[in-house]
Amino acid sequence: MLYPIGVQNFESIRQGGYVYVDKTALVHRLVTTGKYYFLSRPRRFGKSLLVSTLEAYFQGKKELFTGLALEKWEKVWNSYPILHLDLSGKEYNTMDDLDVRLDRHLSQWENSFGFEKRYPMADARFSDIIDAAYEKTGKPVVILIDEYDNPLLDTAGNEPLREAFRSRLQGFYSVMKSQDGKLRFGFLTGVTKLGKLSIFSGLNNLKDISMDHRYTDICGISETDLHAYFDDSVQEMASTNGMSKEECYAQLKDYYDGYHFSAKCPDIYNPFSLLSALDQQEFKDYWYETGTPTFVVKSLRQGKFNLEDLTLEGVPASALGGVNADDSDPIPVLYQSGYLTIRSYDERRQRYSLKYPNQEVERGFMECLAKTYIPTASYYSPFDVQKFVDDFENGDAEGLMRRFEAFFADANYEIVGGVELYFQNTMYVMCKLMGQFVQVERHTSNGRMDILVQTEKYIYVMELKMDASADEALQQIEDKDYAKPFAADPRKLFRIGVNFSSTTRRIEEWKIQ
Repeated sequence: MLYPIGVQNFESIRQGGYVYVDKTALVHRLVTTGKYYFLSRPRRFGKSLLVSTLEAYFQGKKELFTGLALEKWEKVWNSYPILHLDLSGKEYNTMDDLDVRLDRHLSQWENSFGFEKRYPMADARFSDIIDAAYEKTGKPVVILIDEYDNPLLDTAGNEPLREAFRSRLQGFYSVMKSQDGKLRFGFLTGVTKLGKLSIFSGLNNLKDISMDHRYTDICGISETDLHAYFDDSVQEMASTNGMSKEECYAQLKDYYDGYHFSAKCPDIYNPFSLLSALDQQEFKDYWYETGTPTFVVKSLRQGKFNLEDLTLEGVPASALGGVNADDSDPIPVLYQSGYLTIRSYDERRQRYSLKYPNQEVERGFMECLAKTYIPTASYYSPFDVQKFVDDFENGDAEGLMRRFEAFFADANYEIVGGVELYFQNTMYVMCKLMGQFVQVERHTSNGRMDILVQTEKYIYVMELKMDASADEALQQIEDKDYAKPFAADPRKLFRIGVNFSSTTRRIEEWKIQ
């Protein structure tokens, strides 16, 4: 089976013999029930392929849809003039970067419709091109804009340049509204909906289908799709990895499934990761390789957000629909970028609970956070997470605490914000990373933290306090009976009390019982 990994052109997929998961019934619904749409989806989720599919449809390429759902619905195939703007595949670090990309597309369109530019401004040229295309063909124009927000995401932290981009793009996109009478269809995609940046203030007739339950699987692969199109591939992967087909399905689900784009959305697989896994027949991380959005890293580095609150309950519905670039709340962009997804929805309160979609995303995100909160924990350093795990598994409680002590003494403090929050976030990331190898539970309340680690031979009950004493931490373990559930357990149990100083930002004292 040929998997279209990295192939984003519908015609290439159909003519090249690649497997294609048929989404054309939803395409037909789009083109027959509305005129202007916006869709937000994480990167590598198939947005560009969807845009290419729409382009092929509006070009009237009936032969490409043979055997697909849309062939049964469409009776008359018409072609329309199409203006397809793709802002992906480039970093936007200067105003020239955006101007050159726009000029390249505008020049191509002017040549296609035999029109000479009259004005230097991009929005004026765009309007003239729509006029020329409409007059030359006698048909309304289709506008497809892929990754509209890419320049804005690249300029997180550079507010003057971001504002310049915003102003330029707002004027450009607003042409669609002023030329409404000469347009047949408009479709914009992006990772985020930067509503509070006023990009769409001049284009308020866009229908946002990002959280519309009717279109939740217009990009991505559903459980039904996986069984219908890839059952033989799953069987082949199962055989290669020495497991049953049912076990292979379950592991694929744990690794790559779990996305929800509305309250009523079924589980959706990340298509890039799923297809890559089926192609290579190996369970590993594929999607996370391109890193975390700059805006997210900036928000987290400010140290004002408790990482444990990322998987929140009670997120208002309005928070997931737009992003304020000046806001320190990373939740909306984490959701729209695919690092968090919907777990449940309280319809009465109109509040969402969030979660990490799957193992691949959670593990990759924690490794990214480690570069911020524990930058000294590289694989060749004494603070590599695996070395902490080895201490736990070997029962070396003394060595473990000396390693923790040295780690905090060696930490750099580029992260600003409260010391307690820094300490809690650092331990959160450490526990998450160690949790891949040993059983870790972490709880916080009333200015203290307890951590439970279980290995094959050992149990560790750790109480961490700030600006107190190790004895007080040990007494907390005793008073709260943290060790009581393991009274009859044959494994050796360590009680560890730790005091962290907010003044020195170091572990001041620790004791083991």
